[in-house]
Amino acid sequence: MKANLPIEIDPEIMSGAPVFLGTRVPVQSLFEYLEDNLSLAEFLDCFPTVRREDAIAVLEYSKSELLVPA
Repeated sequence: MKANLPIEIDPEIMSGAPVFLGTRVPVQSLFEYLEDNLSLAEFLDCFPTVRREDAIAVLEYSKSELLVPA
């Protein structure tokens, strides 16, 4: 995992699910919101402990990893 990615994985927090750094909000929740056609703003409204720049960093990292030329 990229060193400066705002994600934390700790077996003591949410059973080791990747969460946004300093929160108990699973990263998976961000993708589920987007899959359900909800906006980033709606996600952030529901999870005020997640910083906008952290959510964007996760999305940008995911995009860069998935769209790497073969």
